[in-house]
Amino acid sequence: MSKLQAIRGMHDILPDQSWLWRHIEQSLQGLFDTFGYQEIRTPIVEQSQLFKRAIGEVTDIVEKEMYSFEDRNGDSLTLRPEGTAGVVRACIENGLLHNQTQRLWYRGAMFRHERPQKGRYRQFHQIGVEAFGFEGPDVDLEMLLMTAAMWERLGIRDVELQINTLGTPGERARYRESLVAYLEQHLDALDEDSQRRLQTNPLRVLDSKDPQVQEIVQEAPTLMAYLDDTSRGHFDALCAGLDRAGIAYVVNERLVRGLDYYVRTVFEWVTDRLGAQGTICAGGRFDGLVEQLGGKPTCGIGFGMGIERVIALLEEQGELQQPPVADLYFVNTDETALDAQQIAMRLREQLPGTGVLVHCGGGGFKSQFKKADRSGARFALIMGPDEQQKGVVSLKPLREGGEQQELRVEQLAGYLKEVLE
Repeated sequence: MSKLQAIRGMHDILPDQSWLWRHIEQSLQGLFDTFGYQEIRTPIVEQSQLFKRAIGEVTDIVEKEMYSFEDRNGDSLTLRPEGTAGVVRACIENGLLHNQTQRLWYRGAMFRHERPQKGRYRQFHQIGVEAFGFEGPDVDLEMLLMTAAMWERLGIRDVELQINTLGTPGERARYRESLVAYLEQHLDALDEDSQRRLQTNPLRVLDSKDPQVQEIVQEAPTLMAYLDDTSRGHFDALCAGLDRAGIAYVVNERLVRGLDYYVRTVFEWVTDRLGAQGTICAGGRFDGLVEQLGGKPTCGIGFGMGIERVIALLEEQGELQQPPVADLYFVNTDETALDAQQIAMRLREQLPGTGVLVHCGGGGFKSQFKKADRSGARFALIMGPDEQQKGVVSLKPLREGGEQQELRVEQLAGYLKEVLE
């Protein structure tokens, strides 16, 4: 019988890391609350046509990376490769965009069938934010202020904001003609992937990681030259807002993003600490996507942050410290175990947020104290036969100085409230 194990590129999140996932999710949820964004949760599986219409049929994601299958009814379904399309579908279907604006955020697993490597997995997790119904550059600025606040809240350093504008579809179409004409002059020097993209999605050639292609791209025409006054004014206003807010940025005219639905503002937060997978957060405007998926014309902008890459960056910074399993570890005997459980329940009610781990499974006090120490608890609570008879609990400091002392059960919560603060 073959050994059962996780699918390649999909990983278990074990207890020694799940605390960090929870820390990131809870920290960012609190931040999004302060900006007035509400959570939305969409299905992991959607109709394949949703992503083909949203992302673009000639993108790498749709052509090569989607996990698609037919269900029993013969419908083509896909594990979501990104979050925006599902959020837009949910908003249209449930009437969330009818004469109203929306500020939303989501979290969850995404799936792409690609070659697994550090920072790039077949099941990966994103936290994303979307705003609908805001036309001006002020909401673009809000998105970037929010992402800057994310790094501050999580303690992330050494990330760089890169921004660009892709203009409108009409401006991009005119630029596309000029770009293709230029690249065709260097066709023999393009790698195989870039030659294929030249016929399907030529702007992606600008994003090539091939050094020889990058040399060619440096001399290519830029999209900025094809922008009208409105698009240029939108981008200039965003830059002015970033300057006023004191957020450093780099204008990267080769930044194009990999999804067809982006227009005008696009951005990435990048780091040089993670090798090739240096983008930890990316997004931009998708003003035509709602209409493209069957809704009324509605402006949109959003971003997605890769949780695995953020964790990798935090680990690389070397400042992670796993919190203790519990604040208090209750040592007991077979005869006193029931009392210990009852007292622990009372303490959890009286001291909200305090972790109380009660030893189960028997064993001597010596082995229990070893487990108490490994748990990271600050104090051991001891309920032996003597304590039970006297109606007290012994309190032994495990992390700081001080002598073991006895406290009456009714005094315990009040004393612990003071020493645990």
